[in-house]
Amino acid sequence: MAPLSPAHLAEITALAARYGAPARVEARLNDAVFDPLTRTDRMGEVCMVIRRPGGRLLTMRKEIYPPGVFRLPTGGIAPDEPIQAGLLREVAEETSLEVRINRFLAMIAYYVPEAPEDATFYTFAFLLDEQGGTLAVQDARERVEAFDEIAPAALPALATRLERLEPHDDRAIGGSWRAWGTFRAVVHRVVAETLL
Repeated sequence: MAPLSPAHLAEITALAARYGAPARVEARLNDAVFDPLTRTDRMGEVCMVIRRPGGRLLTMRKEIYPPGVFRLPTGGIAPDEPIQAGLLREVAEETSLEVRINRFLAMIAYYVPEAPEDATFYTFAFLLDEQGGTLAVQDARERVEAFDEIAPAALPALATRLERLEPHDDRAIGGSWRAWGTFRAVVHRVVAETLL
């Protein structure tokens, strides 16, 4: 598995000390030919588990997704970008909300059998409490089409829906929606386990 940089390892230690030790998960993916795993402009992503004032979690869908598909928002971390800086930048770009970091929920390392070690991809999930602002996308390149909210208890059902997407290939993600959904389901299950 590809090692994280010394700077990222030091930051993870500091974030765990401040926001709680994250669940550490290794997830095997059998088919990893799709976006974002094929992109070289990021070492991983943040998952923004934004808890709205009523206690429900923010979900979103992009215009390219199959009909009715929503998920927890995520955003890429550049190879040399600090994780927390990437988290706050992505929250601003995708939601315009003001948030407070509550907990460092999980650190997930995805790997593909027989893939080179530098193909490893990471997701860092954080529970964020909404503090203010108006929900809106600042970066049109994100292609966010709609937002919704779910109860934390609905996360496992959302993961199951993602895992059951039709297995057709789509140029928009450079691979299969089924493989993409299986990948996306992992963080939803892990977040559910840490919150419920």
